[in-house]
Amino acid sequence: MFSIARITLRASSSRSAFRAAASIHTLPELPYAYDALEPHISKEIMTLHHTKHHQTYVNGLNAAEESYAKSDSIKQQIALQPALKFNGGGHINHSLFWKNLAPSNAQGGKLKDGKLKSALERDFGSVEEFKTKFNAATAAIQGSGWGWLGYNSSTKKLEVVTTANQDPLISHTPIIGVDIWEHAFYLQYKNVKPDYLAAIWNVINFEEAERRLVEVV
Repeated sequence: MFSIARITLRASSSRSAFRAAASIHTLPELPYAYDALEPHISKEIMTLHHTKHHQTYVNGLNAAEESYAKSDSIKQQIALQPALKFNGGGHINHSLFWKNLAPSNAQGGKLKDGKLKSALERDFGSVEEFKTKFNAATAAIQGSGWGWLGYNSSTKKLEVVTTANQDPLISHTPIIGVDIWEHAFYLQYKNVKPDYLAAIWNVINFEEAERRLVEVV
């Protein structure tokens, strides 16, 4: 009887801890103005993408976590996993994406000599060959998803990978991520994904990407 009581208390404490952690996710502020990435990404796209789409993932994640915390049903908690994955992934991916970008009149699009450039040349032959491979793989995503430059801790190499929908990159450490959902480009580039992918390199924050790489190598 005592052991059952302890188990019940432990489960109750776990739910209380989860409740305390729920509903704390907030929309991060952009480190630049909404029009700062023009002409490569328009102010309208950035405003809607940040305040509407990312905010929706934040709201969805908080709601899913709150429902999970209130539930004592394993079946219901399992049923909530897709919402947690989708909205949690959307929040993680976009929080990374905003830092992944920078105005072209600042550090955006500028890849200096350093560990990242050397690693790209080692693993892809050249920076341009990397961009070509990245753009081809990302443009080939059927439906919505993300293109990634990730660091594979097993091979010790940089690799181009893709994920579907809002799935976060788990198999690699994300170095650069590009959103290929239509809301990221359609208002400006319509259905021409290659034009969007060609333009975005002008506002990629390579300094941030190198910082992420340095942390894991």
